This record gives sequence, C-alpha cells and structure tokens, in this order.
Amino acid sequence: MSPAETPRPIPESTDPMTALVGQRVEIERAVTERDVLAFAELTGDFSPHHVDEKFARSTSLGRRIAHGALLIGYASAASTAIEKRTTQHVVSVGYDHVRFIRPVFIGDTIVVHYEVTDFDPAKRRTSARIEITNGDGQLVAVATHLLQAWSGK
Repeated sequence: MSPAETPRPIPESTDPMTALVGQRVEIERAVTERDVLAFAELTGDFSPHHVDEKFARSTSLGRRIAHGALLIGYASAASTAIEKRTTQHVVSVGYDHVRFIRPVFIGDTIVVHYEVTDFDPAKRRTSARIEITNGDGQLVAVATHLLQAWSGK
C-alpha cells in the first residue's frame, strides 16, 4: 500500500455529547398514593387498578398499582440529571422498547437506573438504558431513552 493509500485514523469526535456516553444516574423514589392520584387526575386514567382499593383487593394483584406511565415520568427525572452534565441544549425525543415487567404498588420504593449507552453523531442523539427496580431489587420496568441535542432553530 502506498502512502497515498494508507487509511487515516478517524479522529475522535469533538462533539461534547460524546462525553455523556457511560454516564449513569440512579434516582430512588417512594411511590406514594398522592403521586398515583395526582397522575390519575392529570391524565384522566382512573382505572380502578390504580385508584379503587376495594376493586384492587379483588384482583389477583390484591392491591392498587402505580400507572406504568408514572414510572416513565420518574425516569424523566434521571434524564434531567444527565442533561445537567452537558453544556448542550438537549430534549427528550422518546422512549422505545418500554416494558412493565412486574407491578409497582403504592408504598413501594423504586430505583431508576439510567445509563447513557450510545451516541449517534449524525443525529446528535444519545441512547440510554433505563432499568427500574423495586425495593427487593427486582426488575419492574425497562426502556430505552433517546436524548437529542437541539440547535434551537
């Protein structure tokens, strides 16, 4: 191979978003009745699984459960913590592969584990793995979160 044909090393990206890859946040939160009822009021989701204790006791779960979308709301706090670690203007552009694996009950304490796993320089977008566990360390929900650098134009 002649010197003109020698491949040049690809320079590392100087995009400040690359520094987010590998960043982790953990947020612990108690799931309160107040949160569940406020979420029901805000969204209009008054499913008896969430708001009616008598009904919930008659189900196989035996008690009221938190809304799955409320868990994603808690995960949003983790992405906000990551956002504070960059000088870039970033916005959430979505959650993919969301799965609710186990019920979360009112009174449970959950931990949101958020880790930025990838950066797409062409889109200026990070991907993050979200795993939510309960107080027993059991996985209750998972998702992938997309955070987009925004030019404001």
